Amino acid sequence: MTSISDSFQTLRQQQKCALIPFITAGDPNLETTAEALRILDRNGADFIELGVPYSDPLADGPVIQAAATRALQRGTKLEQVLQMLQTVSPSLKAPIILFTYYNPILHRGIKTFLTEIAAAGVQGLVVPDLPLEEAKQLIQTAASFEIEVILLVAPTSSQDRIIAIARQSQGFIYLVSVTGVTGVRSQIQNRVKHLITDLRSVTDKPIGVGFGISGPEQAHQIKEWGADAVIVGSAFVNRLAQGTPTEGLQAIEQLCRELKTAITPASLQQVGVAK
Repeated sequence: MTSISDSFQTLRQQQKCALIPFITAGDPNLETTAEALRILDRNGADFIELGVPYSDPLADGPVIQAAATRALQRGTKLEQVLQMLQTVSPSLKAPIILFTYYNPILHRGIKTFLTEIAAAGVQGLVVPDLPLEEAKQLIQTAASFEIEVILLVAPTSSQDRIIAIARQSQGFIYLVSVTGVTGVRSQIQNRVKHLITDLRSVTDKPIGVGFGISGPEQAHQIKEWGADAVIVGSAFVNRLAQGTPTEGLQAIEQLCRELKTAITPASLQQVGVAK
């Protein structure tokens, strides 16, 4: 199983920008989630971020909050999400990055939690409410399971904090493009370009930009500014929730293809989707 770091190294050698779609597990149901993972994997996703529904998702905007609420109302639990992943992940080329808040980890205990998600095929972990100062134990223990803990850099982070986060983050650095929660926005603020430049000056680790990217034009802009990965969440979650599950799956397939094309140089595009 190729690690996230190794996958990024290969993408860099090929001069490719990675696409990382995000979806919420269990919305509209876990069967649809499983099929969504397969569809994203076939249509250009280089990594897939899977959100575990949580009752108090502080970092999430209204679209993802609503998806998490629907999933919880249908009884979606972490155990079921991992059972589904254990079945699906062996057939996926794209590494799975699990997005979860810290309480489920704390509730189970770090080692137990990591044992469970490793068995399900998870290779990366994003914990948005875990501050850098408290992340050391999770990062060190996760390394023994070959799981990379990806840390977030906020637009408001000081230079000293950016350096500290860049040093500790595994796999890649998750650059939050806006101040606030996730959500679709019509424009990406120009300061993201400067934030990427600031990060480049202190680390050679890959940089993924997320929060607020809604379509191909924005994804292309982020890629042109020098990001190694474009992370798109609310746009996928919103499309998957529209109409019937079949219609939602068709909508995310189209969006995935459009985004991948937007961040792939014409010289690298082939018949079908460039991977």
